[in-house]
Amino acid sequence: MFPQTWEDPNVEDIATGCKGDNDPIDVVEIGSAALPMGSVVPVKPLGVLAMIDEGELDWKVIAISMDDPLASKLHDLADLEAKCPEVISGIREWFRWYKTPDGKPLNSFGYADKCLPRAKANEVIATAFDHWRNLRFGKSKNPGLWTQTVTCWTDGL
Repeated sequence: MFPQTWEDPNVEDIATGCKGDNDPIDVVEIGSAALPMGSVVPVKPLGVLAMIDEGELDWKVIAISMDDPLASKLHDLADLEAKCPEVISGIREWFRWYKTPDGKPLNSFGYADKCLPRAKANEVIATAFDHWRNLRFGKSKNPGLWTQTVTCWTDGL
């Protein structure tokens, strides 16, 4: 996940008609090495999927670790498809089906199931950061999350 991001459940995405899922933005890192649980690593966003999970918008940013050998060769979705064909479709299908063993319905995707380009991924991240900042400064309706409302960036440090 991207820290300091929040998918605001009070804000509706115009294209999907869904509101945020009340979580940080999720990241699917597609590099060649498994990262240890809880790793904090710099990544390069390549694209984004707009997953609809039980009526809520749950963005999935597809990214590669900046330390991965392929990072210098992958800059966008076209590079990803050329060098790693079927990765995007595999990610989409995994997210479509992963909750069905628990009796939950299939997930769907907005934007006609398309993976959106890097520019949209960057826009989604920036918007979710703005939502997080508004939550922290008490400018958004808090849906019950524990937060310390701040008045300046140094509050609580």
